Amino acid sequence: MPAPATTQRAGLAAGVAAYALWGALPLYFPLLSPAGPVEVIAHRVVWSLLFCLVLLLVTRTWGAFVALLRDRGLVLRLTLAAVLLAVNWLVFVHGVTTGHVVDAALGYFINPLVTIALAVVVLGERLRPVQWAAVTFGAAAVVVITVGYGRLPWIALVLAASFGTYGLIKSRLGPRVGALPGLAAETVVLVPVALGYLLWLHAAGQGTFAPSLHGLALMGTGVLTAVPLLLFNSATRRLPLSTVGLLQYLTPVLQLAIGVLVAGEQMPPARWWGFALVWVALIVLTVDGVRHARRRPGVPTPPSPSPAPPTV
Repeated sequence: MPAPATTQRAGLAAGVAAYALWGALPLYFPLLSPAGPVEVIAHRVVWSLLFCLVLLLVTRTWGAFVALLRDRGLVLRLTLAAVLLAVNWLVFVHGVTTGHVVDAALGYFINPLVTIALAVVVLGERLRPVQWAAVTFGAAAVVVITVGYGRLPWIALVLAASFGTYGLIKSRLGPRVGALPGLAAETVVLVPVALGYLLWLHAAGQGTFAPSLHGLALMGTGVLTAVPLLLFNSATRRLPLSTVGLLQYLTPVLQLAIGVLVAGEQMPPARWWGFALVWVALIVLTVDGVRHARRRPGVPTPPSPSPAPPTV
C-alpha cells in the first residue's frame, strides 16, 4: 500500500538531509587542522562510539547491540567490516585535506560499478548486457583519467573498493544487523586501536585535542557520523528503494561541486571526459534497472546501484 504523502515528504526530507550532510563533509574535515588524518579518524572512532551508545539507549536498541557482540561469527565479520570502514574514513579524510576532493567524489560515483563487479567476481552473479556495458564505461573512465591526467586516481579507487567490499559484507549479514547497532559494534572493534594511538600521540606531545573550539570540532565528528545514518534509516523506511537509490548521487555531486568551486581543484579535459563516462554508465545502469523492475515486478534482478549509506 503506498505511503501517505506526508510520510513520503518526511522521508524525502530525511534522505536529502542525510546525503547532503555526507556531501558537505569535505567542508568540515579541513577545519580540523592541525590534526592529521590519522588523529582525526581516531577521534572520529572514539566520539562516534560514545554518541552511538547514547543513541542506542534513546532508540531502545541496546539489546540488539549486545546480541551482536555475543555472536562470535558476526563479530568476526564485523571486524573485517570495521577495518574496511577505517580504511575508507582514513583515505577520505586524507583526500579532502590534501586537495583531492574531486578524486573522493569520483570514488563514490564509481562505487555502484565496483559493487556490481564484486557481485560478479565474488558471488558469481550474472549481468545483463546493458550492465556489462555500464561496467565497461566505468573502467574506460579510469583509463581515460589515468592516461590523460598522468596518474592513477588511487584515492577514488581505494574509496570505491573499500566501500564496495564493506557493502558486500554488510549485505551478506542481511537484516540481522541494524545500521545503528552495526556501526556501534564496528566502532567498538576500532576503539582500542584509536584510543591507544591517541594516548601515544598525547604522550609524545603531538596531540591537538584540548578544551577548545578545536576540541569540540573533533568531538563533533562523532555526531556527523551517526546523525546522517539515522536520517538515512528514516528515509529508507518511508521512501521507495528506487527513490533512495537516486538520492545517493547527491553526495558525490556535492563533493564534486565543493572540490571545483570551493577548493579550486583543476578539472582538465581528461577529468571531465572520465567523469562523463562514469555518468553515462550510471544513467545506463539506472534506466536499465528501472525498466527491468517494471517488466518483471517481484522477480529478483541482477545487482544494481545500492542505496547504501556512504561511509565517509
